[in-house]
Amino acid sequence: MFLRAYLRASTEGQDATRALEDLQTFAMERGMKIAARYIENESGASLKRPELFRLLDDSQPGDVLLIEQVDRLSRLNAEDWQSLKATIAAKRVRVVALDLPTSWQLIDQGDEMTQRLLEALNGMMLDMLAAIARKDYDDRRRRTAQGIAKAKLKTGKDKVYRGRPENVERNTNILALLAQGATWSQVCKATSASRSTLSRLVKQQAATPPLL
Repeated sequence: MFLRAYLRASTEGQDATRALEDLQTFAMERGMKIAARYIENESGASLKRPELFRLLDDSQPGDVLLIEQVDRLSRLNAEDWQSLKATIAAKRVRVVALDLPTSWQLIDQGDEMTQRLLEALNGMMLDMLAAIARKDYDDRRRRTAQGIAKAKLKTGKDKVYRGRPENVERNTNILALLAQGATWSQVCKATSASRSTLSRLVKQQAATPPLL
């Protein structure tokens, strides 16, 4: 049995490896090591994820697909989620998620009856969390669309920002849209800001110490 870590972030501006240390700690606490890492920046709402399917292609029956959260595996609609589940089941891969404690026992080599019961329970919990992740995705898209429409009303669709002083209102809108899950392309289109501006703001935000 191999542990195969799957790490995903939605956009190039996000760090897909953020959860790697937590996954490694989880494995070490159980006396195991992660055999391979599969890292990509792709939307969880799409089945077009080369690294995920490379992981499944590499897997043998009984291997573990290790993830930080279920939404790293799926923000898919119901039909696509069923398709992915069928692929995972056909490969006989066990999905273990740090945010799904019922899945942790799948790493242990128990008797067949216990394993089957755990897999059935884990399957139900995966379905529930995948549905919640999809709802969260749909809610984010709706809020993003509302935020973009609001930003366009405030700034004007074709307005270009130039010069100094820094446009505080625009930058606030940019960070708010990013926090709501908007892609960089969506934010650039809504605010007429360049990708270099977004990069600068994200770095500035990351470097700002949190309020205590």
